[in-house]
Order: sequence, then C-alpha cells, then structure tokens
Amino acid sequence: MFADNIVLRQPKNIHLGNNVIISEFCVLDARHDDEYQVITIGDDVMLSTNVMISCKNGCIKIGKNTGLSAQTIIHATNHCPVSLGDDVIIGPQSYISAGGNYHFDQLDVPIREQGINPDGGITLEDNIWLGAKVTVLGGVTMGSGSIGAAGAVINKSVAANTICGGVPAKVLKTRT
Repeated sequence: MFADNIVLRQPKNIHLGNNVIISEFCVLDARHDDEYQVITIGDDVMLSTNVMISCKNGCIKIGKNTGLSAQTIIHATNHCPVSLGDDVIIGPQSYISAGGNYHFDQLDVPIREQGINPDGGITLEDNIWLGAKVTVLGGVTMGSGSIGAAGAVINKSVAANTICGGVPAKVLKTRT
C-alpha cells in the first residue's frame, strides 16, 4: 500500500516484499553507482509517516515483520550497508546511519575533500526494539533480542538479549 506524497528515487533499485505499507511523506532514495538491489524491504513491513530510507553508494535491507515509526531515518553511504533483521521495532525519530567519518587532519584542506574512513555498516539482528529517538552509529551490531532505550546513542556493538541506554549507550541489564 502506498499513501500520498511518497518520493521514490531510482525506483528500479528498490525491491519490495508482499504486504508492505509505505505511509505519507516517505522518501526511498536508492542511489548507487554499481548495485541493483539497493533497498530491499521484506514481507509485512510498515514504514510510518515521514520515514526516510536513503542510500548514497550504500545498501539497506529490512527484514520481514519490521516496523519503522514516524520520522525515522536510515542512511547508508560509502559502501557501508545497513541490515535490519526480522521482527524489528524502530521507535519514532530514530536515526540509523552507516558510512564512516570524515578525515580532518589537514587544516588547509576542506574536511569534505579529505575523504571518509568507512565504518563497515550496521547490523540489527532479529527481534530488536529501539525506543524513540535512538541513534545507531556505523560499525555497530546489535545481537538478537536486544533493546535500545529511548534516547540512547549506540556507538558500540551490543550482545544478544542486552538492554542498553544512555549517551553513549551502556549495558543496563541482560534479558534472561
């Protein structure tokens, strides 16, 4: 189901499963210089209002039975992929960004011209829950059954069945 005011960039690079819902004002931007399956969305996925899935030479895969709440942004650049497993819940205004960090050592060269050190991407395994306004940075893997508390900035990998929170995120407890 497609709602009104959806933007699809490079639609030939977007692959949708069955029963996908894309709500109002969503943007799916599948720019890539040499890949064909840039954005892949599994069965029974819901993108709430104003979700942005943006690729610039990166790929994003979203597993089945996954929900992205309003105003969530997933960004993949610099050949660093983002992978969301099955049964993932992403709270509103969350930000998941893979690509890397700019080099900035040379003071006489603009930062944007110094290149990027790739971060390897992001993997959220199956059965993950991110609360509202969670940020997940590149290089992070969250193990199955993990939870990111509302407002967390997750900049390090998290083991399976772990609850983390804070800025930067720290382990709060383990689900046992």
